[in-house]
Amino acid sequence: MEIYTDGACSGNPGPGGWGALLRFGEHVKELCGGEAAGTTNNRMELTAAIEALESLKRPMPVRLHTDSTYVRDGIRSWLPRWKRNGWQTAARQPVKNADLWQRLDQAVARHDVEWLWVKGHSGDPGNERADALANLGMANARGTL
Repeated sequence: MEIYTDGACSGNPGPGGWGALLRFGEHVKELCGGEAAGTTNNRMELTAAIEALESLKRPMPVRLHTDSTYVRDGIRSWLPRWKRNGWQTAARQPVKNADLWQRLDQAVARHDVEWLWVKGHSGDPGNERADALANLGMANARGTL
């Protein structure tokens, strides 16, 4: 399974959207959604990955492509330490977006996920489509479509 995810926000915080492109052989599925106000780009990036992984009906190997270093570094480096520290940072502050990190941790546990970083807006077709879906999700949430 190949998954491309992206988040978008107009203002930070502000209205936002998320998008995911899922490919399994010849099958393609597109997902998107958003929040009308008060969200952040990081929350939308996390939500895109969560929604994509939660949409899978059975456990499987996944190659998840994201242009978010926040998501990639968080899941690969920071998450185990946060869990050990009771969802506090090294500076003993509450982890931002802990609710979404906990959901992502649960969604990842069902699958064998390889996290891949892709440079955003660089012409990668999967990333460009995920970006378009995130913007569509934001437009739908704002009621501008």
